[in-house]
Amino acid sequence: MSNHPVVLAITVLFVCVGAFFFLVGTIGILRLPDFYSRTHAATKCDTVGAGSILVGLAVYTGLEFDSLKILAIAAFVLLTSPTAGHALARAAFRTGLVPWTRSPDKGGVG
Repeated sequence: MSNHPVVLAITVLFVCVGAFFFLVGTIGILRLPDFYSRTHAATKCDTVGAGSILVGLAVYTGLEFDSLKILAIAAFVLLTSPTAGHALARAAFRTGLVPWTRSPDKGGVG
């Protein structure tokens, strides 16, 4: 671990970006209207939020074996989260779950 100010600043930046995406993704899960939109918010939350926090932790640990393990976990999250979201959305669509659209009588598109 390093206490160098630049390393700490980079770590804080990555962790703050990750926390921001977790916050926005959580708000999206609560506020968005249908399953597909919520799935999108959840996968963004996982992919960018967890990925950024894990990269920040890897930077903080420095050039050690632990940082390689953390980066391997980040790579795993970056590969599996979008794939899982796509599989969920595709399964929902194939079972007949209709995406939400705004009704034309409310002045919206669709």
